[in-house]
Amino acid sequence: MENNQIKTLEYVLDGLMRRYNERVPDVNKVANAMITEGIILDRSDIENDHIAFRTMGVPQLGIQSFEKIFLHFGYEKRDFFNFEGKKLNAYWFSPPETNGRRSAGRHSAFPRIFVSELRVDDLTENAQRIIRSYTNEVKSDPADSLDLNDSVAVDEFLHQPLWRTPTWADYEALQQESEYAAWVIYNRYYLNHYTISVHNLKENYSTIQEFNAFLERIGVKLNNAGGKIKISPDGGLLQSSTVAEMIDAEFADGVIRSIAGSYVEFAERKVLPQFSGIPIDKIERIHRRDGFETGNADKIFESTFTSQTMKTEM
Repeated sequence: MENNQIKTLEYVLDGLMRRYNERVPDVNKVANAMITEGIILDRSDIENDHIAFRTMGVPQLGIQSFEKIFLHFGYEKRDFFNFEGKKLNAYWFSPPETNGRRSAGRHSAFPRIFVSELRVDDLTENAQRIIRSYTNEVKSDPADSLDLNDSVAVDEFLHQPLWRTPTWADYEALQQESEYAAWVIYNRYYLNHYTISVHNLKENYSTIQEFNAFLERIGVKLNNAGGKIKISPDGGLLQSSTVAEMIDAEFADGVIRSIAGSYVEFAERKVLPQFSGIPIDKIERIHRRDGFETGNADKIFESTFTSQTMKTEM
């Protein structure tokens, strides 16, 4: 990976995180508490396991369009996921090798990326009509006309509205059929979540169980869909997440409502059995369980669903 590409990717990721930090108070709440408790010395000590984006599966958008940005920066497309009940497809993308740049020992230089898309054709005719009334404003694949070597242009693209602001009536109609659809129609490509790797943290905080206990102690509400800890069948990937922050959204018809924004995820990746004999201080990313798990991700999606955002208990 060339230095110019690295710098462009760093700029784009920093832009995403800057806006995300401003919009999701739990990010600062958790990071500041980690510093206060002595878990980390500085926010730069946090390893970002992955970031995630949601898209609409229509011909000129969706994964096939969005992936062009990160494939350009050296990311590699990996496993496919099908979320039948939620009518979603997804892929994850592994980050490029950077020869140690921005990498501190066991930490990866750049996060994995998880991109999902709504299978719009699988929805009812009314929901399809609503969605396409917005997405049809995008006449061609916007990634094709984007200068991917221009860090400012890419950063601005990821934070600009692709279509007009929805009306409350359209948002509410989509919400009743697909909460994912409603989220995307309002938030567009806004960063859905970032993920703190807990396995490289200090002792007593380096498992999901321990870190969740810390989170609840500082008053963070966790997504309990499928249990607060989502565990892959092989036991190698454990995940949890906050309940999405509520944001005041102003709709096109002047209606203002509190709706789900973004959230924070936490991941523990166990050391693979074949590397169990390696001393803990020698364990690197390649020694841990990689990738994602359909069952885990299916429940993590629900961090923005009303079943989570409307609950009162932690």
